[in-house]
Amino acid sequence: MTVGIVLVSHSPAVARSVAEMAAELAGPSVAIRPAGGTDDGRFGTSIALISAAINAADSGDGVCVIMDMGSSVLTAKTLLEDLADEDGGPAVRLADAPFTEGAVAAAVLASTGQDLEAVAVSAESAWSMRKL
Repeated sequence: MTVGIVLVSHSPAVARSVAEMAAELAGPSVAIRPAGGTDDGRFGTSIALISAAINAADSGDGVCVIMDMGSSVLTAKTLLEDLADEDGGPAVRLADAPFTEGAVAAAVLASTGQDLEAVAVSAESAWSMRKL
């Protein structure tokens, strides 16, 4: 089992594309699920889509959720508060990370079998990645 990853974006296409990139680099052992857009495929966020993605990504080792900006963070936080009230649900950690770089860092580390906190910290450490 490995930590799963959920990518929450306002754009369904962005969530899918970043999930595809991260999955290519991490390999098949990591469940990476996009949760982009609204329930009807428009630009926005959806508690139902995020919840379904978390359940699909969870293999028992927890799920790291990475959000793109603004209301995706608020929606994920609201869902996390709701999940905290449930017994036996998956362990979930929101990562304050740059979307693409954080997703890749988290996915690659998850593929090595690290725990949820280490995967989330890896995503968050992507803020320090320099390109030039």
